[in-house]
Amino acid sequence: MDQDTCNQDLSNQGDPSNQGDPSDQDPSTHGIGSPGTGTRLAGRIALVAGATRGAGRALAVELGRAGATVYVTGRTTRDHASEVGRTTETIEETAELVTAAGGTGVAVPTDHLDPDRVRVLVERIGREQGRLDILVNDLWGGEHLLVGSVFGKKSWETPLADGLRILDLGVRSHVITAALALPLLVRSDAPLHVEVTDGTAAFNRRYRENLYYDLAKTAPIRIAFGLGEELAEYGGTAVAVTPGYLRSEQMLTHFGVREENWRDAVAREPDFAVAESPYYLARGVAALAADPDRAARWNGRSTSSAELARAYGVRDVDGSRPDALAYFEEVRFGGRAGSPDDYR
Repeated sequence: MDQDTCNQDLSNQGDPSNQGDPSDQDPSTHGIGSPGTGTRLAGRIALVAGATRGAGRALAVELGRAGATVYVTGRTTRDHASEVGRTTETIEETAELVTAAGGTGVAVPTDHLDPDRVRVLVERIGREQGRLDILVNDLWGGEHLLVGSVFGKKSWETPLADGLRILDLGVRSHVITAALALPLLVRSDAPLHVEVTDGTAAFNRRYRENLYYDLAKTAPIRIAFGLGEELAEYGGTAVAVTPGYLRSEQMLTHFGVREENWRDAVAREPDFAVAESPYYLARGVAALAADPDRAARWNGRSTSSAELARAYGVRDVDGSRPDALAYFEEVRFGGRAGSPDDYR
C-alpha cells in the first residue's frame, strides 16, 4: 500500500495529509547528502513497506545511500493511484531515488492488506536475495479519513466503515506484513524490524483524540515490543520509531509551500516552525541499522527522530536538530514558556 507515513500534525490543526513534487523531499535535489553513511549497509537487503512518499520514501533512500538493496512497495504507481488520491509520488520514483543515492532500488507494487500479494513479494525477495536483513513497516495511508471522520469527533461519531479502515491501514497491514516477512527476516545474521508510527510510547500515554486513531498509532509500538521479545533469540532488533511534526509532501501541499520555502507556512501555523523533513528520521534509522550494538540499545523500545539524532549525531537536511515531541510535551501541553525555535 502506498501508506503515506504518519502525518504528525501533532497540534491537529489543518489537514493531516502529507505529501508534492518528488524533488521537494529528495536531498540530492538540493545538493545535500546524508553525511557519513557511505557503504555501511552494503550487501544488506531491506524492504520498506509503504515507501511511496513521506518518511517511507526517505527511509528507503537513506538505506540505499548507505549501500543497501531496497525493495520499495506501495499502491501508487505510474499507472495506478491508491485511495490517497495523489499521483505526484510513485514507488517507481522512490526506487529511482534509492538507486541515485547509491543503493539498488526495486519497486514492487503491493497492497499490504492482501496476504497473497505480500506472499508473492516475500517469495520474490527470498528467491532473488535468499534473505531479508531489514524490514521497515511504514504502512499507513489514512490521512484522507482523518479530517472528516476522526479529528474533533467521538469514536461513535466516526463512521464505522472509516474507523475500521483506519485499523486496516494502520494495524492489520502491519500484522500481515510482519507475519509473512519475518520467516525470511530471521534468516539474517542480524534481523532488524522497524515499526513506523506517530508518537513514542511516552508521548502516546495521552489519548490520541479518537479511539480508532489512538489504536492505529499505539499498536505499532506494541508490535515492536512483542517482536523484540521474539527476535531476541535470533540476535534481532525490533524498534518503533516516530518522526516529529513531519514536513512531508502532503503537508507541504496542504500549506501551499515547497521544501525550499516551508517557513512561509509558519504564519498560518506557528507550530510548523518545529517541523522536520522526512530525511531527519530516515538518517537516524539508517544509522541505527548500521549500529552493531543496536539490539542492546534499542530492542523492544520506542524512539523518535530527535532521540536517534542525538544518539547518532545526525541532523536534518537544513542542519538543525528539531525535537517536536519535546516542544509539544513541554510547551503546548505542559505550559512551559518557549517557542518552536527553542526546540530546533
